[in-house]
Amino acid sequence: MAKNITVIGLGQMGSALALVAAKAGNRITAVGTPQDKDIIDVCINEGGRHPKIEQRFPENVSFRYSEDWKEACEGADFVIGAISSFGVDWFLEEILSRMDTSVPVVSAAKGLVDQEDGSLISYPEYWEQKLSAKGIKRDIYAIGGPGTAEEIRRGEHTHVAVCGPDNELLLMMKSALETDTFHISLTKDVHGLESAVAIKNAYALGVAMAIGYCGKAAPEKSHFNSQAAAFYQAAKEMVSYLKAEKASEDSIMIGLGDLYVTVTGARTRKIGVLLGEGKSYAEATAILSGMTLESIVIIKRLARAVKTKAALGLVNLSDFPMLTFVDEVLEEDRIKDFPWKSFTFQDI
Repeated sequence: MAKNITVIGLGQMGSALALVAAKAGNRITAVGTPQDKDIIDVCINEGGRHPKIEQRFPENVSFRYSEDWKEACEGADFVIGAISSFGVDWFLEEILSRMDTSVPVVSAAKGLVDQEDGSLISYPEYWEQKLSAKGIKRDIYAIGGPGTAEEIRRGEHTHVAVCGPDNELLLMMKSALETDTFHISLTKDVHGLESAVAIKNAYALGVAMAIGYCGKAAPEKSHFNSQAAAFYQAAKEMVSYLKAEKASEDSIMIGLGDLYVTVTGARTRKIGVLLGEGKSYAEATAILSGMTLESIVIIKRLARAVKTKAALGLVNLSDFPMLTFVDEVLEEDRIKDFPWKSFTFQDI
């Protein structure tokens, strides 16, 4: 049965999810953020054409400006919040704090917020915490997994997961969003899944740096060995961190799948390669003008959290050489020699 779904945010992932939900036969209302005004203008005036992805939305998608979000959410079976890390507090204050609590919300934002004690909480947990302080009780669901927005839009086979506390709502969301190419698993492990798909951005940046670092020295070569060495260490640190966070095995595996796709074909790869080649952060971001680089936000928060845990004696910082290396590159704004030897182990 077709659902009424409101998607807030028409960036890369918001557009992809709107197209998937429309393909599944639902009625979609696409609402722009304040930064999406020009996109909504074009979509309304040019028959659903999205100016940045150069793709046209089908007729079962309508468009509204950010100031009309409340009307757009009336009668929605659920709302998808597809905002970037930079819009988390806007979404909290302008939308979640004022939205009818009977309307379920699914987050497509990927990121973590570090706490004073060194813990990291996901955006759904952050929003729930902030809303609770305002006297508002709301569960935030989330969708995440290995999938680039471009390939989702193109209809490539993709496997993601939706997480949250209520079985009936999870099954309803799966039924509404799943297509013949968009495959959905369900889990109640919100913290584990959201942690996994967030920290993969930090580690994908490190692997991409290795690609750029080795490619600059010998651009005509493939460098698969060095990429694999960096990927091994990234996966090792991810698994170690996620196990400590009590993430389920499936959440961890989805995070590793997301690491793979992010290294091979996402935006994080592009900035990581540029930094690995020796470009400064300013030079790299200038080349990638217009791209939202959430991996930078996540790596800084993850590094701060792990350092805090290390200072409290909860973890050993030497167990995170990849994380430490990437953090230092960003702090010093220059590439360094890769700490290859620190990736080795002696299980004897």
